[in-house]
Amino acid sequence: MTHPPSKYQPTDDRKRAIAAAARSLIVEKGFEGLRTREIADRVGINIATLHYHIPTKEALIELVAQSMKDDFMAQSMRHPRTGLPPLEQLQIKVDQHRETRRDNPELLLVMEEMGRRARHDESIARYINPMRAFWHQQVADILEAGVADGTFRADLDPWAGAYMVIGVMLASSVFRLDDPEALDRAVSELLRAIVSDRTKEHSNV
Repeated sequence: MTHPPSKYQPTDDRKRAIAAAARSLIVEKGFEGLRTREIADRVGINIATLHYHIPTKEALIELVAQSMKDDFMAQSMRHPRTGLPPLEQLQIKVDQHRETRRDNPELLLVMEEMGRRARHDESIARYINPMRAFWHQQVADILEAGVADGTFRADLDPWAGAYMVIGVMLASSVFRLDDPEALDRAVSELLRAIVSDRTKEHSNV
């Protein structure tokens, strides 16, 4: 359904609306269903106005990716980790994923869809792969700090361990969205595998 033209909006607000409409379409129809005319209709603007803000397909991908980064950064600012022990930092990362799954599931679905397309589309990989790499590095840094202070096993490979942590979070969302306790159970099993004996003696892990 075509909406009547909206009143003037500042450029940033208009771009946020375009990104939101594009993300919704990606969730509903996949990247193949992303059409500029439907985005314009949902935002309430004409095609010429849309192309003024987003002149190319790559500009649209960049806008969507930036909106996702903004969501992740805003979440990180709500849950600061600086100065906290590694185990608590890791729990915060898990809690952030749980929060996203509960309050902004579209973000995870868009990330999944764009990640799938990134395997075959360099214009998408250019924006999605650095986001994935940043997430992986954050978790690896937490694990490395935990190995150094004795929280995690001395022989734990932080780089490989980060794939395990991220895999648990993603798998709990992909396979058990209907089970709010799936992530807790999976994380408990993961922690039993990576924490040191000393940590187990002094915690509920």
